[in-house]
Amino acid sequence: MRMPPGQNQSWVSELILLGFSSDPTTNRILFIAFLLLYLSSVLGNGLIVTLICLDMHLHTPMYFFLCILSLLDMGSVTTTMPQMLVHLLAQSQTISFAGCWLQMYMFGALGLTESIFFVVMAYDLYVAICYPLCYTVILSWGLCTRLSAGTWACGFFFSLIHTFFTMRLPYCGPNMVNHYLCEGPSVRSLACMDTNLIAMVDLVISVFMVVAPLSLIVASYICIAQAILKIKSMKPRCKAFSICASHLTVVIFFYAPATYIYTRPNSSYSPEQDKQISLFYNVFTALLNPVVYSLRNKDIKRAFLKVMQRSRLAW
Repeated sequence: MRMPPGQNQSWVSELILLGFSSDPTTNRILFIAFLLLYLSSVLGNGLIVTLICLDMHLHTPMYFFLCILSLLDMGSVTTTMPQMLVHLLAQSQTISFAGCWLQMYMFGALGLTESIFFVVMAYDLYVAICYPLCYTVILSWGLCTRLSAGTWACGFFFSLIHTFFTMRLPYCGPNMVNHYLCEGPSVRSLACMDTNLIAMVDLVISVFMVVAPLSLIVASYICIAQAILKIKSMKPRCKAFSICASHLTVVIFFYAPATYIYTRPNSSYSPEQDKQISLFYNVFTALLNPVVYSLRNKDIKRAFLKVMQRSRLAW
């Protein structure tokens, strides 16, 4: 569907998200698989948020940050997955231009916020391991609130810049996006003009919002590793290394695909590859975070058992 703004040119008013397959049988299988992934992500992260809110013993900076991370993950998958699930079963895979604008903005805002927020969590881990006696003094509630608010503000601001420059491009057809969501590079490839300037804007944003945070995280973990090596007892040292390894796994799953998609040149754009890669930092990271950061945590397990006991007594 196109809307003619002038005599010689038409502009698309809706886009078609091609998704993963046009075969109905394959789409039904993918629907079941992605529905299970979505429900697991939302329920896992939702459980963490609920437990942290209900248990007073979890009202500490570390769990405050975990709660925000879970909210970011739930928001990110909810921005993309429900629509993808509908498109897997529906005959029409269309999305309005305004809907695409909104999805791109929210997905980018939550993703960029999470990118910076991993730096905050790395700093939290650095203080906990390197300065355990001063942990609550350094990470006061005022600082925790300012750090969290700052990450959200930066994420939503830079996403607005990215979305504005991408969606203001002229789109005069075709209107088929070879992706399951409205992601910047995929939509930008349909523009009716040269997009190298917009690609440079994206590259600058990526350097500030992905490469720079990743560098800070690496620096934090180097300091953490040096502090761990000074621990003489083997058991605490192994436990600390185990925690760091788990956190680094999540960081790699998130930053590696995001860095590849948003920093590579236009000439190497591959829509089929992009769809698969974006699943890692959109779906799998949201599923992995509860397992790595919280569900293996003894405090979270203890809080869960408390809630279950209260439920039994209530019945």
